[in-house]
Parts: sequence; C-alpha cells; structure tokens
Amino acid sequence: MALKQKERKPLHLAKLHVHTGDTVFVLAGKDRGKTGTVTRAMPRENKVIVEGINIAKKHMRAGRGGMQSGIIEKPMPLHVSNVMVKCTECGEPTRIAHERVPTGADQKVRTRRVCKKCGKPIQEHTRG
Repeated sequence: MALKQKERKPLHLAKLHVHTGDTVFVLAGKDRGKTGTVTRAMPRENKVIVEGINIAKKHMRAGRGGMQSGIIEKPMPLHVSNVMVKCTECGEPTRIAHERVPTGADQKVRTRRVCKKCGKPIQEHTRG
C-alpha cells in the first residue's frame, strides 16, 4: 500500500503572512494562548515552527557517530492558519494588511505589512 504524498504549492504561489522572526500568538492546538517567535517558515507546506511551542518528545537511538541515545524534545510545525502575528507597535494579535509605498533612494514601489488594528507598519526582522 503506497502512502499519499504531501501536497506542496509551487514556489511562485507560496506566500505567508508570517515571516521568520515574527512574534506570533497561537490560536489553536494544545498550546493555544501562548506566544513565541517564529524560527522557521515553510511557505510551500503552509507551516511554521515556533520557538517553545508544539514540543514533541522523540525517542532517539544512538547513531554510529557516537550520538547519545535518549528522549529529545523537538518543536513540531504548526499550520499557519493557527497563528496570528503580534503587532510590534500595539502588541496585540492582529491581521495583516499590505500597503504599497514608494521607499528607498530610487522611490520604487514596495509592499509593507501593516497592522489592521492600529494601522502602523509591522517592523521587519533581519533574516539570517
């Protein structure tokens, strides 16, 4: 019996409202109501990994390279619909709007994320 392969979006359609480094509020699941920082975003799978949220215990066997066996705690992915971005200005969980604004020396029109509650732009975090 063959296992069903996971559906993945094409890369040009994979966009999330949550970016790496954002502080998010968990809406559903066993950690509902907690907040954490996004450590990894997986746009093709519509999932994010949040630091300290959705921790699973995994039993590891010792490997050839001298790895230690035992139980490790590993953060598991959450679906992106179960998290909400916290605004950097008002500190409330909010929906995201996109605003097209000319920025930079060349005045090129770029999009920026805006809080739906207070209307102020959400601060971008440096990636890497």
